[in-house]
Amino acid sequence: MQAFKISLVVTLLIVSVLFTAAQGIPVNKYGLQVVKTLKQYDQTTSGDNNMRMIELKSTMPNLVYELRYASLDNFMKTRMYPSKTRETFMRMPAAKALACAQQKLNAMGYGFKIWDAYRPYSVTEKFWEMVKDERYVANPAKGSGHNRGIAVDLTIITLSDGKELDMGTGFDNFTDTAHHTFTKLSDLVLQNRKLLRQTMESCGFVAFESEWWHYSLPDPTRYFILDIPFKKLGK
Repeated sequence: MQAFKISLVVTLLIVSVLFTAAQGIPVNKYGLQVVKTLKQYDQTTSGDNNMRMIELKSTMPNLVYELRYASLDNFMKTRMYPSKTRETFMRMPAAKALACAQQKLNAMGYGFKIWDAYRPYSVTEKFWEMVKDERYVANPAKGSGHNRGIAVDLTIITLSDGKELDMGTGFDNFTDTAHHTFTKLSDLVLQNRKLLRQTMESCGFVAFESEWWHYSLPDPTRYFILDIPFKKLGK
């Protein structure tokens, strides 16, 4: 009973903080509050460092970035982020969870290559115009874990040479072959996917079943949706 009371108090405090932070943030056509300015961002993160976004290499300098949406090498075939984008961000708890997973891989001679982490909400809207399939693209009526700063698209690399482990498909492969339930793959590919999943889940992430590369923290609605440009967020 005492544990239940403590849990209830914590929940009520979280709700209270979110309610207070939400004041003055407009609602879009889907009924979602989207944080678009630094003033609104400061309002929603004030007093709670867990809500703040941090640049991933600031705590994990040996991460490798290949930010696909800042290039032409993505399913949209156009740059969705500015070409000079060299940073990517996650909320503090997500960054800490990723650091946990990175440390475990480093001990085995592996590391991470990051394809995407934080994604402005307006980009998700453009994705949905192209691919209206929630197995592969977030519905803007709900928002994405990427928009909330708690999702990451990544793969494992060998630290000695930077080569990616064979995962059976590339990034943003919109076929059943990319699903976790697809098993008509070589033993090596299945082992590599298992290593990625077990490592991420052991540090608190949840797998997305139709994309072997996508992981996020649970309870996404605890975090506001953001539509702040990378350059401004970096400040």
